[in-house]
Amino acid sequence: MAAQQSQGIQTLLEAEKEAAKIVQQARQYRVQKLKDARAEATKEIEEYKKAKEQEFKAFEASHAGTTSTTQAALDKDTDAKLKEIEVIFKTKKNDVVDTLLQRATLVHPELHRNLKKLQA
Repeated sequence: MAAQQSQGIQTLLEAEKEAAKIVQQARQYRVQKLKDARAEATKEIEEYKKAKEQEFKAFEASHAGTTSTTQAALDKDTDAKLKEIEVIFKTKKNDVVDTLLQRATLVHPELHRNLKKLQA
């Protein structure tokens, strides 16, 4: 009977070791799955980030050209308006100077309306 009990105990110990081994493998499997999932998520994030950066660079490049084109058009328009103003200035400069001189030299001396005449 002692041999049978010893054998039963031995069988239980082996079963316990086997169960511990299975539990340990399950833990390792779970840890490995978590690591794999984390690595896959990191990879997907990097791919998404690269795609968005490329999309932004394409958007930036397409709009950068229009900015320089717009700037060139505005510069051209500004230069044309400045030339037009200079032409108008040159044609009307003498008339304005003459009008100013005429007004400055044209004097009508008269007494101020608030000045009361003194009785002599």
